[in-house]
Amino acid sequence: MEQVEATAKEIEERGRLTLRVTSDVSDRASLQRVLDESVKAFGKVDILVNSAGRTKRAPTLDFSEDDWNAIIETNLTGTLRACQVFGRHMLEREYGRIINIASLSTFVALYEVAAYSASKAAVASLTKSLAVEWAPRGVCVNAIAPGVFRTALNQKLLDETERGREFLLRTPMKRFGHVEELAGAAVFLASDAASFVAGEVLVVDGGFLASGVNQ
Repeated sequence: MEQVEATAKEIEERGRLTLRVTSDVSDRASLQRVLDESVKAFGKVDILVNSAGRTKRAPTLDFSEDDWNAIIETNLTGTLRACQVFGRHMLEREYGRIINIASLSTFVALYEVAAYSASKAAVASLTKSLAVEWAPRGVCVNAIAPGVFRTALNQKLLDETERGREFLLRTPMKRFGHVEELAGAAVFLASDAASFVAGEVLVVDGGFLASGVNQ
């Protein structure tokens, strides 16, 4: 709830309306509650961003089924659950924008995170499937695949490990992304400027996926 309060306060300081409701993507009823409270407060929901995610690094040979299932449950099934709950409302109104969060690992393997990579590849496939089904009814479903962005959670890994140095080496811009640099992609996909965009996975990665030899 602390993160909800902080985000809501930032929104309100910009003179915008917000709503404080927590949810868990593994709990369909909690997602329905977010939808119901949002409709009650604002009359409708036009945009859904599915950003819940989890990962765990370990050798795949010894990776437990419980850990595998927990990652798939959050990253893939949780995304489906939210799309179903909010998508029904959008389809009834014949308008909506859904933005799922993919990953570099949607396209390329990252060492010892097979469950995460599999889940994010599946998110891209789900995005395309829903786009095909729902675009004729006014709901555009797309995804953003972020590159490597420094946050409080990964700062130590990026700045103090060989893995972080390899990420930097593979990024042609020679720096990590700033979270603000994802905003433009999200605003575009959420807007009417993207009214003819469906099933797209928009990569924001500083050139990482284009990278071959960088020196």
